[in-house]
Amino acid sequence: MSKIKYVIILLICYGLYKGYVAFTEFEIGVSDRVAKLEEAADIEKQGEVIALMMYLGDPPELNEHLLVKNESKCLDMKQIAEETSFAYYECAVVDANIRGGKIISINEELKVLE
Repeated sequence: MSKIKYVIILLICYGLYKGYVAFTEFEIGVSDRVAKLEEAADIEKQGEVIALMMYLGDPPELNEHLLVKNESKCLDMKQIAEETSFAYYECAVVDANIRGGKIISINEELKVLE
C-alpha cells in the first residue's frame, strides 16, 4: 500500500510541475506573440528605452542607434565598438519611437549611462 501512495504522490507532483511549466511558458509565449503581432501590424510605440548610439564627424552628429535590452549589455557593446572603431559611442536612456523592435527616431536623450 505504501508503494502505491508514493507513486500517486509522485504523479501528483509531476502533474503540478507540468502545470507550472505550462503556465509560465504560456505567459512568456504571449509576450513574444504580442511583439510579433505588433511587428507584423507595423505598430509604432513611443517610450523610454536603452540605446547604443554612434556619433561621427566633427562636431559629432548622431549617425546610428540601436535598441539594447539592458544597461550592462549596452556598456559591453559600447566597449567592443570603441575598440574596433574610431567613432564615438554612447549608451543612454532615450525617449524614442519604436517599431518592430527597432528605434525609428529618438525624441529626447534622458540620461547618459556610464
